[in-house]
Amino acid sequence: MDFQAYFQTRLEALKGEGNYRVFADLDRRCGAFPQAAHHKDGAVRDVTVWCNNDYLGMGQHPAVVGAMVDAVQAHGTGAGGTRNIGGNTVHHLDLERELADLHGKERALLFTSGYVSNWAALSTLGAQIPNAVILSDEKNHASMIEGIRHSRADKVLWKHNDWRDLDRKLHAVGDRPKIVAFESVYSMDGDIAPIREIVEVCEAHGALSYIDEVHAVGMYGAHGGGVSEERGLAHRIDLIEGTLGKAFGVVGGYITGTTALVDFIRSYASGFIFTTALPPAVAVAAATSIRHLKASGFERAGQRANVAKLRAALDRAGIPHIANESHIIPVIIGDPVKCRMICDILLADWGIYVQPINYPTVPKGTERLRITPGPLHSDADIAHLVTALASLWRQCALAHAVA
Repeated sequence: MDFQAYFQTRLEALKGEGNYRVFADLDRRCGAFPQAAHHKDGAVRDVTVWCNNDYLGMGQHPAVVGAMVDAVQAHGTGAGGTRNIGGNTVHHLDLERELADLHGKERALLFTSGYVSNWAALSTLGAQIPNAVILSDEKNHASMIEGIRHSRADKVLWKHNDWRDLDRKLHAVGDRPKIVAFESVYSMDGDIAPIREIVEVCEAHGALSYIDEVHAVGMYGAHGGGVSEERGLAHRIDLIEGTLGKAFGVVGGYITGTTALVDFIRSYASGFIFTTALPPAVAVAAATSIRHLKASGFERAGQRANVAKLRAALDRAGIPHIANESHIIPVIIGDPVKCRMICDILLADWGIYVQPINYPTVPKGTERLRITPGPLHSDADIAHLVTALASLWRQCALAHAVA
């Protein structure tokens, strides 16, 4: 087989479909975000970023940056290996205590990313619990899907956010051990799960409840514990999974739960045992960010105000966007080529960076711009974005929203 020719043919097919991924070369500047430097063909120009998941700007918060710098000076740049061999540092343990407290749980466990924490936890639960079946919301993230697949446990899909369908399917499973996996905020449509109803169904059937809060931690609840905290339900959920790489502005993933549940995953999950631990400086910075957001509602309030401002401005301009309760604003284009073209024009002509979201991240025909306003976007930034989108809507003959 001519491997190189095969690779090239497949890449050309992606390009022809409009689904080939092109990444902008960006240089975030501490203290200036959401402005960043865009590098292309030897030229550098300032752009405004509208699609970053550092939702609250904590990646450049002076306290978080200072904590990481001090920790690097004190402890070096790396962990030196797995915790299984190199041991814990006091900073890993301190961060895990902060995370357990954030969600009102007995214990937490760190992983290198939110993807890995989902993959490792779900694969371990499904593989190690005899005769287990995992019931997964049909729109769950790829990391959850991969974890379930790797576990080789039986899987049942239930209709997105449909707790009645979940109830029917849990009843059909019978007396087998059951794990229900779902998200709080779904990142592409921005919709929020009916968590109370899902938890009540899980409790009625004796199922273990597993919620992914990666797009909600830091963002919702009085202390940033996510939608489960905001709705007073965290104590009724068996396992809460989250990330340090979005609203907390650092990197890493984690799970929280009872001591026995977390220790079980720590003891059996290959995704924890056999991979290098997070650097101590990352743990220190993350703990600093969490402590700050536990006490401060300033960033969350600013972010929500800007979400409301942008939605209102889009409505006035007739730019259609999916209505939801979250901080994520999806603007549907519905065509991969137009979606890529719009993003290219926004970057080249308007100094606006929004990455196109195409298949397989979203179904074909639902290609979109995924806009995430933050507290550091100015009123002028919002006005400039809406002016640019309105111009492109006319230029590309896209449908306007009906008033």
